[in-house]
Amino acid sequence: MLKRLLIVLSIIALGLLVYTVFVENIFAPRLSPKDTAKITLNDLDLKVEYNRPSKRERDIFGALVPYNKVWRTGANEATTFQCNQDLMIDGILLKKGKYTLWTVPMENTWKIMFNSKQYQWGVDEKMQPLWDPNYDVLETEVASQTIDEVVEKFTIAFDNKTGNLKLTMAWDNTLVELPLKVYDPTNP
Repeated sequence: MLKRLLIVLSIIALGLLVYTVFVENIFAPRLSPKDTAKITLNDLDLKVEYNRPSKRERDIFGALVPYNKVWRTGANEATTFQCNQDLMIDGILLKKGKYTLWTVPMENTWKIMFNSKQYQWGVDEKMQPLWDPNYDVLETEVASQTIDEVVEKFTIAFDNKTGNLKLTMAWDNTLVELPLKVYDPTNP
C-alpha cells in the first residue's frame, strides 16, 4: 500500500514539474524584467525600483498605455521611489521616505503622483491600477518630449549631468523629465 502511494505521489510530482517547465515556463526570463535606478549625490540617496516592459513593435502611448488614465509606470509590481532626504518637486515638499510612483500620460504632458501607500502589484485582476488617490502626497504635471531615437525598454533613470537633478522616464519615442531638488529649510 505504501509503495503504491509513493508511486502515485512521484507521478503527480513529475507531472507538476513537467507542467511548470513546459506549460507555465517558470524558468524563462521575465518579459518585463525588474530594474533599479539609483543615484548618490553627497548625502542624498535616491532609488527607483520598477519593471521594464518592451515596445516589441507595439504602439505605446495612446494605445497600449492609454492617454488620460492612471498607469502603474512600468509593469508587474508597483513602481517605488525612495529618498533619504526631503525633496522639493515643482515647489511642493516631498518628505523623505518610500512612495509608489504613478503617472497619467497625456498627449503633451504627464501627471506624476507620489503615493504613500505600498502596493504589492500594480494592477488588479481586471488590469485596473491599484492606485488609491487618497494616499497621494504629491501630484505634479510636466511636459513630455518626443525624441528621435526609439527606446525599446521602458527606462527610468536619474540625470544630473548639468547639475540640475532630474528623474527621467523614457519609452518608445517619449521622454519625461521631473526636476528634483534637495529641500533647504533656510531657502524654501
